[in-house]
Amino acid sequence: MLRKRFIKMFVLLLISSVLIVGCSSNKSNDSGKKGSKDGDTVEISVWLTPQWKGVFDSNEDGADYDSFFKYAAEKFEKQYDKHKVKVNVEVIASDQRDELLNVNLNGGTPPDIFFDSSFALGDYVHRGAIVPLTDIIDDDSKADIAQNYWDTVTFGDDIYFYPFSNNPGTLAYNADMFKAAGLDKFIGDENEIKTWTLDEYETILETLKKNTPKDKYSNAYPMGLFAVNNQGDTWNLAYLRMFGNEFFDKDGNIVLNDESGVKSLDWLKKIYDKGFTNPGAESVSSNDVLAMFQNQQLGVSFTNSILFNNIKADMEAGKSPKFDMRVANIPSESGDPLTFTYITSAAVFDSGDATRIDISKDFVKFFSTDKELVKASKNGIPVRSSVADELKGEYPIFAAYDENAQYLFNFSGNVPGYNELRQVLYPELQALYTGEKSAKEAAKSYQEKGNDVISNAKKDSVIFNK
Repeated sequence: MLRKRFIKMFVLLLISSVLIVGCSSNKSNDSGKKGSKDGDTVEISVWLTPQWKGVFDSNEDGADYDSFFKYAAEKFEKQYDKHKVKVNVEVIASDQRDELLNVNLNGGTPPDIFFDSSFALGDYVHRGAIVPLTDIIDDDSKADIAQNYWDTVTFGDDIYFYPFSNNPGTLAYNADMFKAAGLDKFIGDENEIKTWTLDEYETILETLKKNTPKDKYSNAYPMGLFAVNNQGDTWNLAYLRMFGNEFFDKDGNIVLNDESGVKSLDWLKKIYDKGFTNPGAESVSSNDVLAMFQNQQLGVSFTNSILFNNIKADMEAGKSPKFDMRVANIPSESGDPLTFTYITSAAVFDSGDATRIDISKDFVKFFSTDKELVKASKNGIPVRSSVADELKGEYPIFAAYDENAQYLFNFSGNVPGYNELRQVLYPELQALYTGEKSAKEAAKSYQEKGNDVISNAKKDSVIFNK
């Protein structure tokens, strides 16, 4: 009797457990589809790597890296009339970006929007994880943002990132050291991006080596070079274009191994052997070069707008010596300067939910075009000519960068496998500087290994396999 009663109670408990689990499972499935029905609040997620603090300025009370998007979300939610929307904002550490994205993509839960440098997310376009934004780009924005910016965020026939601000790469130089070496005529204005011919640049390097006062600038070198790893490799990619090499052909293949590419590598080896650069470039990092420049051990270094402002801030805070630092373009044989940029922009990931994708695209268009919100691009360098023009009184360098946009080249070529491709160049530069390989051998080896990476990545690219 007791045994029968125990069995009956056990069966009832088992049935209850199944019902509870079933209800819980249904609740989980419903929450996963939240916002798909009319009348529901649709929640979308925005991830970003740390860009700037505050909505418009880091001096704002409570300024943090998520301030801008929380403000933009509140403004969007109030005026959006297609759905009731809730925008959730999360800041992701840059070194965790790929790990978190891959985990969530594999789990079918990618963020709806990611805000970052477009080149860092390019491989996700080729994987088919990001949706095109071509249909939300209006004619006014196309006219207000230089074509070179659009080219950088276009993969195949479509635009995949909405440009917001950018971080242009140039050279930085110590104008005080130039003056001390008698190079006054090569110094540009404070708010000018100076352009030198290649012959002028070689004169600058040679003069810095000969005439820089040793008592004032001990252990100083004309120019910084580095090749220990892939960090800062965009400047090395620029140097390889100095003699007119296209680098990528129309099919996205590397074409460095021609006369112009070999000439660029020969030039790097020449200035290295002449002592126009720091020694040991094969074992020197980009951070090492920055430290040398800050300590006035280099006349010319690499920089971008963020690095430039950080060095200025260190000077003002007494963390590094003060000197007159200015910017210049990377020279070329043709006389046309070389520059590139990191475009800070938004991408929309394919969540599989058409409603969330549409709302995400609407939100991206909103904060990328709203006349108030786009002024936050002053925390970098504005991509919009209208913003640069409006703020040039306060930030005169904006006008120079806006004018300089015509010289931008797309350093990644938007090729598939670019992140892996970055691992291929610096060993060839190391071999060049140590004399292990000639310029011709380094060019040939890089092209072959690099094209193997690209060829393998093309097999899985939705852009190359439409």
